[in-house]
Amino acid sequence: MRINGDFHVHTPYCPHGTDDSMESYVRKALEKGLTNLTFTEHAPLPRRFTDPTPDQDSAMRWSDVTDYIEEGKRLKDKYKNEITIRVGFEVDFISDFEQETKAFLDRYGADIDDSILSVHMLKAPNGEYVCIDFSEDEFNRIITLFGSVDTVYKHYYETVKQAIGADLGFYKPMRIGHITLVEKFSKLFQPQQNYDQQIIELLQLVKKNNLSLDINTAGNYKEYCGTSYPRTPLIHAAHDLGIPLVVGSDSHKSDHIGRGFELLPSEITYSLPLAKTLS
Repeated sequence: MRINGDFHVHTPYCPHGTDDSMESYVRKALEKGLTNLTFTEHAPLPRRFTDPTPDQDSAMRWSDVTDYIEEGKRLKDKYKNEITIRVGFEVDFISDFEQETKAFLDRYGADIDDSILSVHMLKAPNGEYVCIDFSEDEFNRIITLFGSVDTVYKHYYETVKQAIGADLGFYKPMRIGHITLVEKFSKLFQPQQNYDQQIIELLQLVKKNNLSLDINTAGNYKEYCGTSYPRTPLIHAAHDLGIPLVVGSDSHKSDHIGRGFELLPSEITYSLPLAKTLS
Protein backbone atom coordinates (compact mmCIF):
# COMPACT_ATOMS: atom_id res chain seq x y z
CA MET A 1 0.00 0.00 0.00
CA ARG A 2 1.25 3.43 -0.93
CA ILE A 3 -0.85 6.39 0.19
CA ASN A 4 0.77 9.50 -1.20
CA GLY A 5 -1.58 12.13 0.11
CA ASP A 6 -4.16 13.26 2.64
CA PHE A 7 -7.22 14.48 0.78
CA HIS A 8 -9.66 15.40 3.58
CA VAL A 9 -8.13 18.13 5.72
CA HIS A 10 -9.61 21.03 7.71
CA THR A 11 -8.08 24.34 8.74
CA PRO A 12 -8.29 27.19 11.27
CA TYR A 13 -11.28 28.46 9.29
CA CYS A 14 -13.30 25.62 10.84
CA PRO A 15 -15.14 26.88 13.95
CA HIS A 16 -14.99 23.46 15.65
CA GLY A 17 -11.37 22.82 14.72
CA THR A 18 -8.03 24.23 15.70
CA ASP A 19 -6.02 27.42 15.41
CA ASP A 20 -3.23 25.52 13.63
CA SER A 21 -2.28 27.47 10.51
CA MET A 22 -2.85 26.01 7.07
CA GLU A 23 0.91 26.12 6.57
CA SER A 24 1.42 23.90 9.64
CA TYR A 25 -0.70 21.23 7.93
CA VAL A 26 1.54 21.46 4.88
CA ARG A 27 4.68 21.11 6.98
CA LYS A 28 3.25 18.09 8.78
CA ALA A 29 2.37 16.47 5.45
CA LEU A 30 5.93 16.99 4.29
CA GLU A 31 7.27 15.51 7.53
CA LYS A 32 5.20 12.41 6.85
CA GLY A 33 6.53 12.07 3.32
CA LEU A 34 3.25 12.89 1.60
CA THR A 35 3.33 14.34 -1.89
CA ASN A 36 -0.28 15.55 -2.03
CA LEU A 37 -2.59 17.49 0.27
CA THR A 38 -6.16 18.71 -0.20
CA PHE A 39 -7.68 21.32 2.07
CA THR A 40 -11.42 20.61 2.32
CA GLU A 41 -12.81 23.17 4.74
CA HIS A 42 -16.51 22.97 5.60
CA ALA A 43 -18.20 25.22 3.06
CA PRO A 44 -20.44 27.90 4.57
CA LEU A 45 -24.00 26.73 5.06
CA PRO A 46 -26.75 28.19 2.86
CA ARG A 47 -27.65 31.68 4.04
CA ARG A 48 -31.27 30.81 4.80
CA PHE A 49 -30.30 27.62 6.63
CA THR A 50 -29.84 27.80 10.40
CA ASP A 51 -27.01 25.69 11.78
CA PRO A 52 -28.77 23.12 13.99
CA THR A 53 -25.81 22.32 16.22
CA PRO A 54 -25.95 23.56 19.82
CA ASP A 55 -22.67 25.44 19.30
CA GLN A 56 -23.55 26.86 15.87
CA ASP A 57 -20.11 25.81 14.66
CA SER A 58 -20.64 23.43 11.75
CA ALA A 59 -19.04 25.43 8.94
CA MET A 60 -16.79 28.31 8.01
CA ARG A 61 -18.15 31.86 7.82
CA TRP A 62 -19.12 33.31 4.46
CA SER A 63 -16.81 36.23 5.18
CA ASP A 64 -13.80 33.88 5.36
CA VAL A 65 -14.20 32.14 2.00
CA THR A 66 -12.01 34.50 -0.03
CA ASP A 67 -9.22 34.54 2.60
CA TYR A 68 -9.30 30.74 2.77
CA ILE A 69 -8.96 30.35 -0.99
CA GLU A 70 -6.22 32.98 -1.21
CA GLU A 71 -4.19 31.37 1.59
CA GLY A 72 -4.51 28.04 -0.17
CA LYS A 73 -3.25 29.57 -3.40
CA ARG A 74 -0.32 31.16 -1.57
CA LEU A 75 0.70 27.81 -0.11
CA LYS A 76 0.27 26.07 -3.46
CA ASP A 77 2.78 28.48 -4.96
CA LYS A 78 5.19 28.49 -2.03
CA TYR A 79 5.44 24.70 -1.84
CA LYS A 80 4.93 23.86 -5.52
CA ASN A 81 8.32 22.15 -5.76
CA GLU A 82 7.72 20.01 -2.65
CA ILE A 83 4.08 18.95 -2.55
CA THR A 84 0.93 19.22 -4.68
CA ILE A 85 -1.66 21.21 -2.78
CA ARG A 86 -5.32 21.30 -3.75
CA VAL A 87 -7.84 23.71 -2.29
CA GLY A 88 -11.52 22.87 -2.04
CA PHE A 89 -14.45 22.39 0.29
CA GLU A 90 -16.35 19.75 2.16
CA VAL A 91 -19.81 20.68 0.96
CA ASP A 92 -22.91 19.74 2.95
CA PHE A 93 -25.74 18.13 1.06
CA ILE A 94 -28.90 19.37 2.77
CA SER A 95 -32.32 18.24 1.54
CA ASP A 96 -34.36 21.13 0.10
CA PHE A 97 -31.28 23.37 -0.17
CA GLU A 98 -29.89 22.00 -3.43
CA GLN A 99 -30.31 25.26 -5.35
CA GLU A 100 -28.41 27.27 -2.75
CA THR A 101 -25.64 24.68 -2.77
CA LYS A 102 -25.44 24.76 -6.55
CA ALA A 103 -25.26 28.56 -6.47
CA PHE A 104 -22.33 28.40 -4.04
CA LEU A 105 -20.50 25.90 -6.24
CA ASP A 106 -21.22 27.95 -9.37
CA ARG A 107 -19.73 30.99 -7.65
CA TYR A 108 -16.55 29.40 -6.30
CA GLY A 109 -16.09 26.27 -8.39
CA ALA A 110 -13.61 27.78 -10.82
CA ASP A 111 -11.34 28.76 -7.90
CA ILE A 112 -11.08 25.30 -6.32
CA ASP A 113 -9.37 22.06 -7.27
CA ASP A 114 -11.09 19.25 -5.38
CA SER A 115 -14.07 18.88 -3.08
CA ILE A 116 -16.15 16.41 -1.07
CA LEU A 117 -19.94 16.09 -0.82
CA SER A 118 -21.01 14.94 2.65
CA VAL A 119 -24.17 14.40 4.65
CA HIS A 120 -24.14 15.73 8.20
CA MET A 121 -27.61 17.25 8.32
CA LEU A 122 -30.92 15.39 8.24
CA LYS A 123 -34.45 16.70 8.10
CA ALA A 124 -36.47 15.15 10.94
CA PRO A 125 -40.12 14.09 10.60
CA ASN A 126 -41.21 17.29 12.38
CA GLY A 127 -39.38 19.42 9.82
CA GLU A 128 -36.47 20.26 12.13
CA TYR A 129 -32.94 19.90 10.76
CA VAL A 130 -30.37 18.05 12.88
CA CYS A 131 -26.64 17.36 12.74
CA ILE A 132 -25.95 13.66 13.30
CA ASP A 133 -22.31 13.82 14.36
CA PHE A 134 -22.27 16.63 16.92
CA SER A 135 -22.32 14.59 20.17
CA GLU A 136 -23.73 11.44 21.71
CA ASP A 137 -26.29 13.47 23.67
CA GLU A 138 -27.49 15.20 20.52
CA PHE A 139 -27.64 11.88 18.66
CA ASN A 140 -29.80 10.49 21.46
CA ARG A 141 -32.13 13.46 21.05
CA ILE A 142 -32.21 12.84 17.29
CA ILE A 143 -33.26 9.22 17.90
CA THR A 144 -36.19 10.53 19.91
CA LEU A 145 -37.16 12.89 17.08
CA PHE A 146 -37.07 10.10 14.49
CA GLY A 147 -38.57 7.43 16.74
CA SER A 148 -35.77 4.84 16.61
CA VAL A 149 -32.09 4.32 15.78
CA ASP A 150 -33.09 2.41 12.66
CA THR A 151 -35.21 5.28 11.38
CA VAL A 152 -32.22 7.60 11.73
CA TYR A 153 -30.02 5.15 9.80
CA LYS A 154 -32.61 4.69 7.06
CA HIS A 155 -33.07 8.43 6.67
CA TYR A 156 -29.32 9.02 6.63
CA TYR A 157 -28.72 6.51 3.85
CA GLU A 158 -31.68 7.83 1.89
CA THR A 159 -30.18 11.33 2.14
CA VAL A 160 -26.80 10.03 0.97
CA LYS A 161 -28.63 8.49 -2.01
CA GLN A 162 -30.14 11.90 -2.77
CA ALA A 163 -26.69 13.48 -2.56
CA ILE A 164 -25.17 10.99 -4.99
CA GLY A 165 -27.86 11.68 -7.57
CA ALA A 166 -28.32 15.40 -6.98
CA ASP A 167 -27.89 17.88 -9.80
CA LEU A 168 -25.54 20.44 -8.29
CA GLY A 169 -24.15 21.69 -11.56
CA PHE A 170 -20.79 21.38 -13.25
CA TYR A 171 -18.84 21.92 -10.03
CA LYS A 172 -20.59 19.22 -8.00
CA PRO A 173 -17.94 17.53 -5.82
CA MET A 174 -16.55 14.36 -7.35
CA ARG A 175 -16.18 12.53 -4.02
CA ILE A 176 -18.75 11.28 -1.50
CA GLY A 177 -17.63 11.90 2.07
CA HIS A 178 -17.58 9.45 5.00
CA ILE A 179 -20.45 7.38 3.65
CA THR A 180 -21.07 5.63 7.00
CA LEU A 181 -20.83 8.67 9.29
CA VAL A 182 -24.12 7.66 10.94
CA GLU A 183 -22.12 4.90 12.66
CA LYS A 184 -20.14 7.44 14.72
CA PHE A 185 -22.05 6.53 17.91
CA SER A 186 -22.82 2.91 16.99
CA LYS A 187 -21.29 1.46 20.17
CA LEU A 188 -23.84 3.43 22.18
CA PHE A 189 -26.83 3.30 19.86
CA GLN A 190 -27.01 0.10 17.85
CA PRO A 191 -29.61 -0.36 15.11
CA GLN A 192 -31.63 -3.54 14.98
CA GLN A 193 -30.98 -4.04 11.28
CA ASN A 194 -27.80 -4.49 9.28
CA TYR A 195 -27.41 -1.83 6.60
CA ASP A 196 -24.53 -3.27 4.59
CA GLN A 197 -26.78 -4.13 1.63
CA GLN A 198 -28.08 -0.57 1.51
CA ILE A 199 -24.50 0.68 1.60
CA ILE A 200 -23.53 -1.67 -1.25
CA GLU A 201 -26.42 -0.23 -3.28
CA LEU A 202 -25.12 3.26 -2.55
CA LEU A 203 -21.65 2.21 -3.70
CA GLN A 204 -23.18 0.95 -6.93
CA LEU A 205 -24.73 4.39 -7.42
CA VAL A 206 -21.37 6.04 -6.68
CA LYS A 207 -19.87 3.91 -9.45
CA LYS A 208 -22.77 4.59 -11.84
CA ASN A 209 -22.38 8.33 -11.31
CA ASN A 210 -18.61 8.20 -11.89
CA LEU A 211 -17.81 9.51 -8.43
CA SER A 212 -15.06 8.55 -6.00
CA LEU A 213 -15.24 7.61 -2.32
CA ASP A 214 -13.72 9.27 0.72
CA ILE A 215 -11.88 6.58 2.71
CA ASN A 216 -11.96 8.36 6.02
CA THR A 217 -9.81 7.20 8.93
CA ALA A 218 -11.28 9.57 11.55
CA GLY A 219 -13.82 7.05 12.82
CA ASN A 220 -11.02 4.89 14.19
CA TYR A 221 -10.45 7.57 16.82
CA LYS A 222 -14.06 8.22 17.78
CA GLU A 223 -14.85 6.72 21.18
CA TYR A 224 -18.11 5.11 20.15
CA CYS A 225 -17.13 4.05 16.62
CA GLY A 226 -13.64 2.55 16.32
CA THR A 227 -13.65 1.92 12.54
CA SER A 228 -12.97 3.85 9.41
CA TYR A 229 -15.79 5.33 7.36
CA PRO A 230 -16.60 2.96 5.70
CA ARG A 231 -15.53 -0.24 7.47
CA THR A 232 -12.87 -2.50 5.91
CA PRO A 233 -15.27 -5.01 4.27
CA LEU A 234 -17.05 -2.12 2.58
CA ILE A 235 -13.74 -0.66 1.42
CA HIS A 236 -13.10 -3.99 -0.28
CA ALA A 237 -16.59 -3.93 -1.80
CA ALA A 238 -16.01 -0.44 -3.19
CA HIS A 239 -12.64 -1.51 -4.55
CA ASP A 240 -14.19 -4.54 -6.24
CA LEU A 241 -16.70 -2.22 -7.94
CA GLY A 242 -13.83 -0.20 -9.36
CA ILE A 243 -14.62 2.96 -7.42
CA PRO A 244 -11.63 5.30 -6.98
CA LEU A 245 -10.80 5.33 -3.26
CA VAL A 246 -9.35 8.60 -1.98
CA VAL A 247 -7.90 8.57 1.53
CA GLY A 248 -8.40 11.32 4.08
CA SER A 249 -7.69 11.77 7.78
CA ASP A 250 -10.49 14.34 8.24
CA SER A 251 -7.91 16.08 10.42
CA HIS A 252 -9.00 19.15 12.35
CA LYS A 253 -5.48 19.75 13.72
CA SER A 254 -2.14 19.52 11.97
CA ASP A 255 -0.84 16.66 14.13
CA HIS A 256 -3.59 14.44 12.73
CA ILE A 257 -2.40 14.62 9.12
CA GLY A 258 -2.08 11.04 7.84
CA ARG A 259 -3.48 9.60 11.07
CA GLY A 260 -4.69 6.02 10.79
CA PHE A 261 -3.52 5.40 7.24
CA GLU A 262 -1.61 2.34 8.47
CA LEU A 263 -4.94 0.82 9.60
CA LEU A 264 -6.33 0.68 6.06
CA PRO A 265 -6.20 -2.51 3.95
CA SER A 266 -2.67 -2.71 2.60
CA GLU A 267 -3.52 -4.74 -0.50
CA ILE A 268 -5.72 -2.04 -2.01
CA THR A 269 -4.51 0.65 -4.37
CA TYR A 270 -5.74 4.12 -3.43
CA SER A 271 -6.35 6.94 -5.87
CA LEU A 272 -5.68 10.59 -6.43
CA PRO A 273 -8.77 12.85 -6.55
CA LEU A 274 -10.74 12.79 -9.77
CA ALA A 275 -10.14 15.80 -11.96
CA LYS A 276 -12.98 17.89 -13.35
CA THR A 277 -12.31 19.00 -16.91
CA LEU A 278 -14.26 21.24 -19.27
CA SER A 279 -15.44 19.37 -22.35
